[in-house]
Amino acid sequence: MEYNKLGNSDLSVSAITYGAWAIGGWMWGGTERKDAVAAIKTSYELGVTSVDTAPAYGQGLSEEIVGEAIKSIPRDKIQILTKYGLRWDKQIGEFFFASKGNNREDVNMYRYAGRDSVIYECENSLRRLGTDYIDLYQIHWDDPTTPIEETMEAISSLIEQGKVRYAGVCNYNVEQMKQAEKVLNLVSNQVPFSMVNRRIEEEVVPYCFKNKKSILAYSPLQKGLLTGKLKPGYKFNEGDHRAEDKYFTTENINAINEFLDKLKPLAERKKATLAQLVIRWTIERPGITVALVGARNAKQAEQNAKSIDVKLTKDEIEFINKQLTQVKLSL
Repeated sequence: MEYNKLGNSDLSVSAITYGAWAIGGWMWGGTERKDAVAAIKTSYELGVTSVDTAPAYGQGLSEEIVGEAIKSIPRDKIQILTKYGLRWDKQIGEFFFASKGNNREDVNMYRYAGRDSVIYECENSLRRLGTDYIDLYQIHWDDPTTPIEETMEAISSLIEQGKVRYAGVCNYNVEQMKQAEKVLNLVSNQVPFSMVNRRIEEEVVPYCFKNKKSILAYSPLQKGLLTGKLKPGYKFNEGDHRAEDKYFTTENINAINEFLDKLKPLAERKKATLAQLVIRWTIERPGITVALVGARNAKQAEQNAKSIDVKLTKDEIEFINKQLTQVKLSL
């Protein structure tokens, strides 16, 4: 495994980090707890020492599963990355969207990161995770109803108390990052990034690179679309949000699979899967510090971790990039 420092901190994380959204079941058509625990344990055994989760993922379930999986691992050998700022248990802040929980109950999400709420969320996360500190605490989405300064002052307080080591953000634009930095030091921004979604390269990546902030890329496999395993007409489980995702139209699936077909000979020469090739490409992309990749079971976790063994030459990366220029999606 390879490890990278987050921003200007002394916190090292694995270049491939375990993304724990899907194991929470919410918006992914359910979960198998036993398999999820095995996935996290297998990841750790293969050098994936960092786990990224959030209270919203299954309304606490993902954090609980992570807590169970890491119980036997020395705390200083694993890095816990979690989030705050999305509430489903209380109508507060700005309404975000309506969804269904794992038991098909109505779950309404609100964006809220007021001081008392942040502290309340932190205590709940610590309890669910079975730890007394969080390595990286990240606001999940911006909260238009609360001044950024108030939110970041709450995080500063948690850092002073030793409950949080470092502050990060998710889905923030450059101006929001600058505003947050007036209060505390941000070490990272977690944003969507994949071969077919590179919008952050316009402003966010250059800003983070210049100011020594790390980029944690989520959905590098575009929610499974870049694995080459999905075909038009694929039937998702009930509650799986991908059924309504604009990337998963027949037209886009065909366009992406046509692109992936061009990469198959390269993957075969590398003795790698298409997914492993994509993950390695992501890590090699300028400005990207971490690729967050989910796994529902031990086999998937092993395949993800072994992406680090794939080595790409400059010419091979240029070949991939050239093929990418020909991909036209309807979004």
